[in-house]
Amino acid sequence: MALKKKPVTGMRDILPVEMQVRDYVTNQIKETYRSFGFTQIETPCVEHIENLTSKQGGDNEKLIFKILKRGEKLNLETAETENDLVDGGLRYDLTLPLSRYYSNNAAQLPSPFKALQMGSVWRADRPQKGRFRQFVQCDIDILGDPTSLAEIELILATTTALGRICPKNAFTVRINDRGILKGMALYCGFAEDSMDQVFITLDKMDKIGLEGVEKELLEAGHAQESVEKYTKLLADMGEDAAAVRALGETLSEVLPKSVTENLANIMETVSDVAETDFRLAFDPTLVRGMSYYTGTIFEVSMEGFGGSVAGGGRYDKMIGKFTGVDTPACGFSIGFERIVTILMDQGGNVEHTAAKKAYLIEKGMDSSRMGEIMKQAMTERKAGVQVLVAQMNKNKKFQKEQLGKEGYTEFAEFYREALK
Repeated sequence: MALKKKPVTGMRDILPVEMQVRDYVTNQIKETYRSFGFTQIETPCVEHIENLTSKQGGDNEKLIFKILKRGEKLNLETAETENDLVDGGLRYDLTLPLSRYYSNNAAQLPSPFKALQMGSVWRADRPQKGRFRQFVQCDIDILGDPTSLAEIELILATTTALGRICPKNAFTVRINDRGILKGMALYCGFAEDSMDQVFITLDKMDKIGLEGVEKELLEAGHAQESVEKYTKLLADMGEDAAAVRALGETLSEVLPKSVTENLANIMETVSDVAETDFRLAFDPTLVRGMSYYTGTIFEVSMEGFGGSVAGGGRYDKMIGKFTGVDTPACGFSIGFERIVTILMDQGGNVEHTAAKKAYLIEKGMDSSRMGEIMKQAMTERKAGVQVLVAQMNKNKKFQKEQLGKEGYTEFAEFYREALK
């Protein structure tokens, strides 16, 4: 039986044209984040199944690629439950592995610790455009800093990177706080044990609109008075720092003013300092689905893509699940695959730091002449030119067209005999 040529569903082969875009994005991200003092780390792709199923990952825990035990530990005959068969899984994000990493290595790390992590993650999701079962995530996190400086640095670093990578695409950073979400719900009279359901509905605002949110909340059995008060509060909301402070006054009986003041300060500082041109907006409907978020949350939408291209927030309780002691933590993740999709849709043309030149050599070249050509190529490489040496194809025009798609702009042709 012939082997299968196509990759497993949800996985894909990446061609050279896209690979150069991916390398470009990777290099831009790393260069930018390092300039902000972030240090690159790496964690294993396989995590303990107990960690992956610890109710930190929300719906992602339903999408884990689980790994069977090996050797003598795998006993199919005596197994009664899945736990008897499985002891690990492929990571579904980079935040949980980072928390385990920090818990295990904190004594050897500076405080606060600014981490940069890029790598593949796996989710048994339904594949679609820009969404695969194996994909790259790119995270920056600040661990050990309880102040708003962490959020400010994360937003500035991420927006600087996005501005460099996609200078032609306008984007918006939406920001909120989990405390504000809860405070608004309490102020409007929703029961505390019903808030998760309220937030799930609120998270659909961009799809069903304010009227749809109101209708769904009423259909779920929430009191009409609470729903009307809630939707009116949302409808009258501004999106700048002044609106955040005004909301703090409204919620003063159910929410400490320090929460809204902190968020307003973050917005004002970022707006004052940022060199990249983007829109920063308070969004009281921003929820973010991950259950581990405890405070500030943010999300980036970009012109040219129908969903978010980056997101993150504060998760001060996760590391404590490993150590027993809570550690302040905040992170921002760029949707690497989505950014690559945007650039590919725009033609995949990216800047090259080095000139790219192709040496095309006629077949049958004698060894002495070949040696001279190779020496010439090495000389150009030392000078910073990226040189590809290849045999010349019969269809030279098509060969050049294919190389041109990979960014080669110069061609040197070498023949056995001088052309007349």
